[in-house]
Amino acid sequence: MPQQHGKAYRSALERIERGRLYDPQDAVGLVRETGSARFDNTVEAHLRLGIDPRHADQTVRTTVVLPHGTGRSRRIAVFATGEKAREAEDAGADVVGGEDLVKRVQAGEIDFDVALATPDVMGLVGRIGKILGPRGLMPNPKSGTVTFDIARAIREVQGGRIELRNDRLGNVHAAIGKASFDDAKLRDNFAALMDAVVRAKPQAAKGAYVRSVTLCTTHGPAVKVDPTQAAKLQVA
Repeated sequence: MPQQHGKAYRSALERIERGRLYDPQDAVGLVRETGSARFDNTVEAHLRLGIDPRHADQTVRTTVVLPHGTGRSRRIAVFATGEKAREAEDAGADVVGGEDLVKRVQAGEIDFDVALATPDVMGLVGRIGKILGPRGLMPNPKSGTVTFDIARAIREVQGGRIELRNDRLGNVHAAIGKASFDDAKLRDNFAALMDAVVRAKPQAAKGAYVRSVTLCTTHGPAVKVDPTQAAKLQVA
């Protein structure tokens, strides 16, 4: 049975021209205006990339610091011991531990949104890889979540750093802010996201890289963005 949308959604959908590829700036404004007025919607970007994720040399995995943050706070867990554990606590981590934190995760206590770790405890963290991995929480050096500079990593996460990775179909999905952000802030965050994805293009990828770009709010209709223009975006 097809999904039935409410009156507000149908009204918003009428403002979007079917088949049109919008200029990035126009798309940002339209997405904000067509989101639900009942709560502060998250604005999401969905990209279809010209990669074959079945091949290891065609995967996309990187991080980006959104200039204006994501608009929501995230609980940060840090796997560390000794002086680095104290450094993490002083920097504002919500959960800090070594062996004890590993045991908590094994017991099903996963009350955090981002996990960081120092390199010396990755042997411990490896025990819970099968738990954290499927949730996208496994610390990884390539994403900057395994580091001895733990205070800096915490500040970057608090400031809006997010991890980008393709799914099994070659798509990348990310939140770029809230509908309450003004157009300029959302545009900057969107530009930072696109720049990071373009820079992360695998050398083995052939043909058009950014195939399609769509913006939407959590419960709002999708706005299709011109992928060529989106790929050229730069933070103002």
